[in-house]
Amino acid sequence: MRMIYKICPAPAWREAERNGAYRGSADDRRDGFIHFSTAAQVADTARKHFAGQTGLFLVAVDADALGDALRWEVSRNDDLFPHLYGDLDPGAVTAVYDLTTRADGSHVIPELAP
Repeated sequence: MRMIYKICPAPAWREAERNGAYRGSADDRRDGFIHFSTAAQVADTARKHFAGQTGLFLVAVDADALGDALRWEVSRNDDLFPHLYGDLDPGAVTAVYDLTTRADGSHVIPELAP
């Protein structure tokens, strides 16, 4: 099982659980896909896009469960990033972590499976 990760506000994820689908953030919808990160990319994603934000979840997803809707595309620093072209089914989620924030606005990233 390959794991990918999505950082999102806790209320947005709780709504997705109630509705049976996560449709992405405003940025995701603008770009036409849901942005994910690998375990190695999460800390940089948190720093670049979520610094100082509280009330966030880190959602762990079984990449293999997403099928052909998941594409690996070149993005930041010419790295391949996972992009989901469609809604995220909460059934593909293996864990949800609280992202705590340090005093300097950075996040405590849990140990993640690759």
